[in-house]
Amino acid sequence: MELSHIEHIGIAVNNLEEAIAYYEDKLGLNCYAIEEVPDQKVKTAFFKVGQTKIELLESTDPEGPIGKFLEKKGQGVHHIAFAVNDIKNSLQEVKDKGVRLIDHEPRKGAEGLDIAFLHPKSTFGVLTEFCEDNNK
Repeated sequence: MELSHIEHIGIAVNNLEEAIAYYEDKLGLNCYAIEEVPDQKVKTAFFKVGQTKIELLESTDPEGPIGKFLEKKGQGVHHIAFAVNDIKNSLQEVKDKGVRLIDHEPRKGAEGLDIAFLHPKSTFGVLTEFCEDNNK
């Protein structure tokens, strides 16, 4: 398994429009994409900083994963995502090393990436995502 770079950092926010305004107006970044991912009950906005992206996450359903996160922990860093070349192999490799998985098989995420999450109980409390870009 090779982690090539930090693909993105996911940040849970209550209001996507307000958060976008902060990143654009205060930090001078450009929101290049807004996308809803219905099966994850989330609306996302993306910014690029060098090779790394910031993904803002607004819940579209209080019972969805981001809605529950916001209610329990409030706004803030939700997860860190690493780019991998072979997500299925990467999942198997960490599973063989005793890491607990949330996703045993990849699924489609924002920007058309194949994604899978590792359980934070196995990653020192940090929700960790693997991403593979098959759109290249």
